[in-house]
Amino acid sequence: MDLDWMPDELAHAGPEHLDPAFVSGFDRKQGHPDPAEDLALLRSHGLTADSVVVDLGAGTGQFAVPAARHFGRVVAVEVSPAMRDVLRERAAAQGLASLECVRGGFLSYEHTGAPADAVFTRHALHQLPDFWKVLALRRIAAMLRPGGVLRLRDLIYDVPARDAESFVRDWLAGAPRDPDTGYTREDLAEHVRTEHSTFRWLLEPMLEAAGFEIADVSFEHPVFGAYTCVRR
Repeated sequence: MDLDWMPDELAHAGPEHLDPAFVSGFDRKQGHPDPAEDLALLRSHGLTADSVVVDLGAGTGQFAVPAARHFGRVVAVEVSPAMRDVLRERAAAQGLASLECVRGGFLSYEHTGAPADAVFTRHALHQLPDFWKVLALRRIAAMLRPGGVLRLRDLIYDVPARDAESFVRDWLAGAPRDPDTGYTREDLAEHVRTEHSTFRWLLEPMLEAAGFEIADVSFEHPVFGAYTCVRR
């Protein structure tokens, strides 16, 4: 979309994700999430070595790089130049010809070729306000084949509105102190203050309005949700 009312996606990327110094330590701070569960889930939904997978907000390739060993075409979509540089280096080092790294985001990536069999996104959709989340989810549905899968992981508040303040207070109180080992209280406070994580009871109607059926939901913590959705 090329419209004068569209937002600048770099402005919604989170300034730290554009900083090469931050990106160099990004994986350590993220905790090196294991992609095995997500890969197995996609295979359980029928994806094979011929399938097309799009990773939106691919970051340093924590999912896209291993996914490229399992699926026929993996498109890693990332708006941050610093993130793309790391991702390309990793893909080249491992000789992953099936991995494509492209500049773009939820609102600007234009999918080409066969429809995607799956879209994966982890801890990225919250960068967009709710209005734009809905448009992003509609764009995801449009790039998927009917029956295609959206695997969404994000920071989502699984709390009633009346408990929001006490929840945030307790969540921040339990944050690690060492910024090299995780996100500190200051980091989490900045997330709540400046980013756009939404309530679970708002996100789920968005998914349904965008054309998805929610097949599975799990929360390992009241702010870390994982959704498996199927395009109608």
